[in-house]
Amino acid sequence: MKNILLTGGLGFIGSHTIISLIQKGCKVYVVDSCVNSRREVINDINKILGGNINLYLRFFEGDIRNSLLLDQIFKEALIEKTKIDAVVHFAALKSSEQSIKNPLLYWDNNLNGTISLLNKMDKYECNNLVFSSSAYIYGLSDQEFISEKEEINPTTPYGKTKAAIELLLNDLYKSNSKKWKIINLRYFNPIGCHTSGLLGEFPQGKPNNIFPIILRIASGDCNKLKIYGNNWPTKDGTCIRDYIHVMDLADAHIAALDYLEKSKSIFKTFNIGTGKGTSVLELVNAFSEVNNIKLPYEFVDRRNGDVSNLVADNSLAISNLDWRPKNELSDMCIDGWRWRKKFLKP
Repeated sequence: MKNILLTGGLGFIGSHTIISLIQKGCKVYVVDSCVNSRREVINDINKILGGNINLYLRFFEGDIRNSLLLDQIFKEALIEKTKIDAVVHFAALKSSEQSIKNPLLYWDNNLNGTISLLNKMDKYECNNLVFSSSAYIYGLSDQEFISEKEEINPTTPYGKTKAAIELLLNDLYKSNSKKWKIINLRYFNPIGCHTSGLLGEFPQGKPNNIFPIILRIASGDCNKLKIYGNNWPTKDGTCIRDYIHVMDLADAHIAALDYLEKSKSIFKTFNIGTGKGTSVLELVNAFSEVNNIKLPYEFVDRRNGDVSNLVADNSLAISNLDWRPKNELSDMCIDGWRWRKKFLKP
């Protein structure tokens, strides 16, 4: 597949996936509302790839709930004789905490945005989809490693929107299994940045994920890390997560697209993680050690919607896709700090 549409493509994961796709020789169409991303990352991608990405990248600013905008994208691809072969659907609001406070916003944006996209894909006979799902659809689990067979029981509106979209996609596939080819990638916790130090995660406003907060503390923009609970049923009382390098996650999308291309009919779900659990304190200590930076922290009350343990059984992805994670936690911490140091004042 050579012509790929990325929704939400200027976000953290999408922007890194653009690099992998262009390096593979793909033409990439990107649509993003820039609500939680920056248009300037196109310049960063251009520097990483040595310039001239205009030959390989077309950007459209706007919301995928805008029917006319999606028509424009698919029509322009046809005019340019580069019919879109597949869609990687990243576009979504993703803060569990915010979704609890404003569920209507999340259901409208995430579910209605997906329905809008699927209608246009059907209209323009583009029936190959890689969906950006989330490990948070598993909810509370007492399993050390979570497989794709684990019960779907999300604890937040954000997770529920992802679960609902997976159900919708399954119904769509069953409606015409000879036409649709769909893969759900359930991400665990992507962190780190591109090894060049030119591209990273820059959330708009207050960050919700731990790694951007750690980077802000390391650079002096925040005083102290709040660790939500030290009485979880884990080895050191802090939550355990499966942290995966964002470039390993980006490469998983390439592997998924290749898998779709080789398949005649498919609806499959894969966990994308390292299969290694790291507690919050272990992440803090690892970052401090490899970058020689002390990170002050304090323990505060647990947050609504948090779970104690979320680690991938990634064996299905490794055995089916031509992919496996390559980077260690130390690489994630070093690469992330290399990028964040760009913004330090001299």
